[in-house]
Amino acid sequence: MGSKIINLQSEIKMNWEQLLSLKKQGDTGKRLRIEQDETRLGFEVDYDRIIFSAAFRSLQDKTQVIPLSKIDFVHTRLTHSLEVSVVGRSLGRLVGKKIIEKYPHLQEVHGFQMNDFGAIVATASLAHDIGNPPFGHSGEKAIGEYFSIGKGKKYQEHVTPKQWQDLVDFEGNANGFAVLSSSRPGVAGGIRLTYATLGAFMKYPKESLPKKPTANIADKKYGFFQSDAAFFQEVAQELGLIPNKTGDDIGFERHPLAYLVEAADDICYTIIDFEDGINLGLVSEDFALEYLIKLVKDNIDSSKYNLLTTKEDRISYLRALAIGSLINDAVRIFIENEEVILEGKFPFALMDKSKYKAQMDDIIKISIDKIYQSREVIEKELVGYQIIQTLLDKFITAYDNKFNGTASNYDKLILKLLPEKHHLEKENLYDRLLHICHYVSLLTDGNALELYKTINGSKKN
Repeated sequence: MGSKIINLQSEIKMNWEQLLSLKKQGDTGKRLRIEQDETRLGFEVDYDRIIFSAAFRSLQDKTQVIPLSKIDFVHTRLTHSLEVSVVGRSLGRLVGKKIIEKYPHLQEVHGFQMNDFGAIVATASLAHDIGNPPFGHSGEKAIGEYFSIGKGKKYQEHVTPKQWQDLVDFEGNANGFAVLSSSRPGVAGGIRLTYATLGAFMKYPKESLPKKPTANIADKKYGFFQSDAAFFQEVAQELGLIPNKTGDDIGFERHPLAYLVEAADDICYTIIDFEDGINLGLVSEDFALEYLIKLVKDNIDSSKYNLLTTKEDRISYLRALAIGSLINDAVRIFIENEEVILEGKFPFALMDKSKYKAQMDDIIKISIDKIYQSREVIEKELVGYQIIQTLLDKFITAYDNKFNGTASNYDKLILKLLPEKHHLEKENLYDRLLHICHYVSLLTDGNALELYKTINGSKKN
């Protein structure tokens, strides 16, 4: 079967006209770039829709590195997403300029501009964390472990293997796709983006099983829940993504611009999380400067650098230079490999092929040792585990008991804490379980804590 996929891929190549689709869910015909109002293009409307969405606003109170931190210079998911979007826009525009030069008909016939690429990558980057639960990546693990080793394990025999994998390996990327689409009732969001932007958002265009069957970076995680499979396939087919699974399994090679979204995120969390660690005193300045200078030694203006008198100014200068160096290198890698990317034969993250990979790996290793595994982070992630698993258990039990006609008065009181838009009748057990997971995942760190205190009777009025 594997050789069949390889032969199939060798005959197929994605094309930019299709990859830049302006179509949106519910459209009956094609949307054309040349018909767009020049003052507010379709891809730019996508950006606006994300900015004004409730799910995006909630990122201002979601953990990036330090859970429940009240220190104003530490990044939240919101500031991180905005910064990734800025880097993504630069990547998209630089690549778009090269693509338009290589394929002039994209502009001459279809009306696409360099800025269209920038707008698509910026929007997908802006939304890249929109489905992440409270309390950082430990939030995803807390949801998954509620089902794999917690009280939710009892539901396993009542759902399909793929549905179960969605739950035990709860994935923020798949949850984000649910937020951005309006493919099923009761999902907060329904933001209705262009298929090009959704494609760029889909870093892992596969379902939860089989789990990482290959070394392909696109198979590292999964990108949609079973309840969103039909719409996911519709988007992939409209964009002309290359199928890479056989039988009943669903999987595709990445949209080329998804590589740029991933690179923007990789650049920002490598450099900016490191900067947070320095500002928090978790990484010494001397140690940090040594590693940052390795990234920028070819571009640094020593005379300008030597005039900087504060730690913040020195770190800020080196951070800006480092991000610029990594952006240019990511663009180089993409353009050099554009043909094989369009053929679905580039199974790597762009930054894995960077000439700065060793330096990035060194910085990430320090961040893991000094920041991600610091006592402050560990203690607050433990609190997050307790909060999330308690909320899941209370709401899932009450929601399921209501469906089965066995709800106690306590269950009814618990369900009154659910916002009205989440009071939906779900006939299928998997849909009920995922519905509550989705609700909990969209809570902010602070809201989750307050709800936990209310349920535990520890909230002070």
